[in-house]
Amino acid sequence: MSLDLVIAGGTLATAADVFRADVGVRDGRIVAIGEDLGAARERIDATGRYVLPGGIDSHVHLAQPSGEGIVMADGFESGTRSALFGGNTCILPFCLQQKGHSLREALQGYHALAEGNCYTDVSFHLIVSDPTQAVLGQELPALVEDGYTSFKVFMTYEDLRLNDAEILATMDTARRTGALVMVHCENEDAIRYLIGRHEAAGEIAPRAHASTRPIAVEREATHRALSLAEITEVPVVIVHVSNGAAMEEIARARSRGIKVVGETCPQYLMLTASDLDGMDWEGAKFVCSPPPRNAAEQEACWRGIETGVFDLFSSDHCPFRYDDPAGKLNPKGRTNFRHIPNGIPGVETRLPILFSEGVMKGRIDLQRFVALTSTNHARTYGLADKGSIAIGKDADIAIWDPRETRTIRHADLHDGADYSPYEGLAVTGWPTTVIVGGRVMVREGALTGAKGTGRYVARARSHLSAPRPAATVGA
Repeated sequence: MSLDLVIAGGTLATAADVFRADVGVRDGRIVAIGEDLGAARERIDATGRYVLPGGIDSHVHLAQPSGEGIVMADGFESGTRSALFGGNTCILPFCLQQKGHSLREALQGYHALAEGNCYTDVSFHLIVSDPTQAVLGQELPALVEDGYTSFKVFMTYEDLRLNDAEILATMDTARRTGALVMVHCENEDAIRYLIGRHEAAGEIAPRAHASTRPIAVEREATHRALSLAEITEVPVVIVHVSNGAAMEEIARARSRGIKVVGETCPQYLMLTASDLDGMDWEGAKFVCSPPPRNAAEQEACWRGIETGVFDLFSSDHCPFRYDDPAGKLNPKGRTNFRHIPNGIPGVETRLPILFSEGVMKGRIDLQRFVALTSTNHARTYGLADKGSIAIGKDADIAIWDPRETRTIRHADLHDGADYSPYEGLAVTGWPTTVIVGGRVMVREGALTGAKGTGRYVARARSHLSAPRPAATVGA
């Protein structure tokens, strides 16, 4: 039987190897890897280019409730389109449970927003903000069985944070069901104390966002989250790590036998706290949590990428418009940094930044790039059919031109925000053709696929997790 598509002449890369071969696709799957694969309805010449697994961005916020008068810049249409042009074929946004509401109710609304609007495949994490007995005892176990196998808890943001007892109870549900817990590690009480000090001193400009969330706030919460994971005996993902001290906590936990996945993001490699000190209110563009640090912490994060402290490189795409009363220039009148919505856009630029700054500058090899941006995400979050170029996997493929140079300009990007925090950054290497499930969605930089091509994907449990009964505690 002839093939639907052959990608010929390219250099393939997986997390383990780099080699020359052709790829054959039929019915949305990779069915052949080799030479002289025979006839196909369509043939793409990838000579001189890299043929890589499509990126999986496992930390993305789309269409998420963000507070009164605040509107996120991206829904599923613009968010997945932007992800696609950045070489991604699957993203994992968060479905937020609002207090007093059920997770099922939140998921029904979130699926309705995604239905028919996606250019990439999607799968959902859950955010647990109200861990009632019914949620932990009934809803979450049932949802894990339905393929929602990861959920996130917050240690910061007053309307989202859980106390230690609630985190322990949520982790215990993860242990019993085999789910994976993601933790945003910042100590809210310490932040509120520092906010009070700053406000008393009249320090309310955007730069105060960084100084009210110092490294110690993240380090302490990381240590506490890992201690709670050790007590409950569950694997955890420590998300968006910004500094060396938090990395040391991860390394020490691993030495004690705790299963912990570390994640970092482009903002911790490319931005610093000084970016929040822009003229007038410009620093609001760079407000995210944890905040960017300094050059020394950037180098620490690079070491984490190079040495394996970090398993995942995600965008934490959380977009708001800047020049918009429902965004960074908010309706409270630009009077206090506390009113700036936390988050920055970056789903489209994640891969080009790491490719250019990492691969092209010799910090990491191509295999490590593939692991950090695709394979490890698939393994961590139970996407068994994704994350590698191998027979039987989904034909999710990005073809990269390693010689293409671009200067990042928001005018050339495809998200719903009105700025990029990486404006003016020169990069080398760009994904020029992107294939989702065997369909060519972007061809030589032009959109060719239809909205609605992307599908929702239920997930298996992580390779780190398995349902386990409560441990017996002896005297």
